[in-house]
Amino acid sequence: MKLYQNLIFVLLVFCSCKKETNKPNLSNENLIYTTAFQFRESGKTDSAFYYFNQAKDAFLINRDSFMAGKCLVNMAIIATAHGDSFGGQELSLDALPYFKTDSFSHHVYLQSNYNNLGISSNQLKEYKKAIEFYQKCLEFATDSLTILVVQNNIANAYQRNKDYKEALHIFTQILKKEILPLDYARVLSNYAYTKWLQNPKQNIASSLFKALNIRKQQKDLWGQCASYGYLSDYYQKSKPDSALFFTKKMYVLAGKMNLPDDRLEALKKLVKLSKADSSKIYFELYQNVNDSLKTARSRDKNQFALIRYETEKHKADNLKLQKENNYRNGYIGCLLFLLITGSLGTFFWYKKRKERLRLEAEKAIRESQLKTSKKVHDVVANGLYRLMSAMENNVKLNQEKLLDDMEILYEKSRDISYEDSRYNNANTNFKELVKDLLSSFATENKKIIISGNDASLWENLTPIIKHELHQVLLEIMVNMKKHSNANQIVLRFTKDNDVFKIYYKDNGKGLPVHHKIGNGFRNTGNRINEIGGNINFVNGKNGGLEITIQFPLSS
Repeated sequence: MKLYQNLIFVLLVFCSCKKETNKPNLSNENLIYTTAFQFRESGKTDSAFYYFNQAKDAFLINRDSFMAGKCLVNMAIIATAHGDSFGGQELSLDALPYFKTDSFSHHVYLQSNYNNLGISSNQLKEYKKAIEFYQKCLEFATDSLTILVVQNNIANAYQRNKDYKEALHIFTQILKKEILPLDYARVLSNYAYTKWLQNPKQNIASSLFKALNIRKQQKDLWGQCASYGYLSDYYQKSKPDSALFFTKKMYVLAGKMNLPDDRLEALKKLVKLSKADSSKIYFELYQNVNDSLKTARSRDKNQFALIRYETEKHKADNLKLQKENNYRNGYIGCLLFLLITGSLGTFFWYKKRKERLRLEAEKAIRESQLKTSKKVHDVVANGLYRLMSAMENNVKLNQEKLLDDMEILYEKSRDISYEDSRYNNANTNFKELVKDLLSSFATENKKIIISGNDASLWENLTPIIKHELHQVLLEIMVNMKKHSNANQIVLRFTKDNDVFKIYYKDNGKGLPVHHKIGNGFRNTGNRINEIGGNINFVNGKNGGLEITIQFPLSS
């Protein structure tokens, strides 16, 4: 009785699908689908489930999503009919993306699928969900008979959820329509039974017997079984003998129709209504039928799950094997390619690096020589020329003053030698060189904070890079002293992976708006560019100037 109304609609859907697929076009339809359909029509639903699953995979390979969706709907209906409510729900939900709501040819399968979701939810006692799915089913239903059956299912779901008022409203609306006798009997009995559930004092006997008589006239055995169940419930307290009579009728008919759920329900009632001796016999029968039904449904669930698992496992194994073959086939080629390209790349990189280092060393030597030559010219030669001019033009030359000027010239020439020596020794004591340079700009009113100036920081830097950094730091500090008016300066030196970073910040007045970079900062930028790095000047959020310098250690 529980599945009666729902199974009616399943059969309707099967019939509607049968009209389309009973004579499949073998040139377009997959042969596996035809085999599955034939098994389903012959009642061999376990074999049908297996072949529908096989057909679904074949259609997906051929990118025929519509046919794949049809296979999933059939699998879902079979699973639900065998009591696998969760499996039926899952399959129906999997099927939904394969159908188009704007395609009329898809509507019959959408209505079938949503109806199955309603049935499975109803079996799981999720009545609110069942109502939602039945209402979605109505959106795609077109013929009046289908609409009537689904509306009846919705009303029954409201009834089971104890919303008797809404259920009676829907039943009343259906009874106002011109409907076939069997449909009238079904709705009338449901309407009367719901009224009695709402108010047990209601006299519904005439309506129940009227529905039963129509079903007998129409030879509707399923309907008669449902009527006997309602009459048994109705007379259980007021007329137990009558209730026992109708329950026995229900039990016999359920056995004849092979309706295990209805037979189990009848046995449960017989245990309550019968005398002690008979009740004990019926209880043993109830346990046997219940155990058999649970075993059968558990077997079906496991079988359906195993079919799907084996299929998915087979697909996964094939994909894994294909992936392994592709990997194995490409492994040797990739390895050879990497070895060849790696060897060539390493050779050319080493050769290019060696040449670059040689050119940089030569350039550094030339620049150092040029620099020294220029200083000798500017300091010594020009100084000597000035003294010679003074001696030629000044007859009364003060000898003491001349000696002082010559001593100054000597000190300057010695400074050139000292500076060059200081640079050459930078490679071994660059930490102290940086410290001395920066500290020389500190005063009582100007605090300089140095962070990260460790000996290990400067290891592996070439003399060229050290020289350029020394000049850059000198130019930055000179600019600070001339223009910033800062009294607190922070310099931080860090190595991050393969990048060397210098961060400078002061609390001075920063760069003016629309400031154009002068020669000092331009020279600083050029020096950093020469060692492959970059420098960035920005005003701090709270004032002052921030300078970020970074260059790759591979320089």
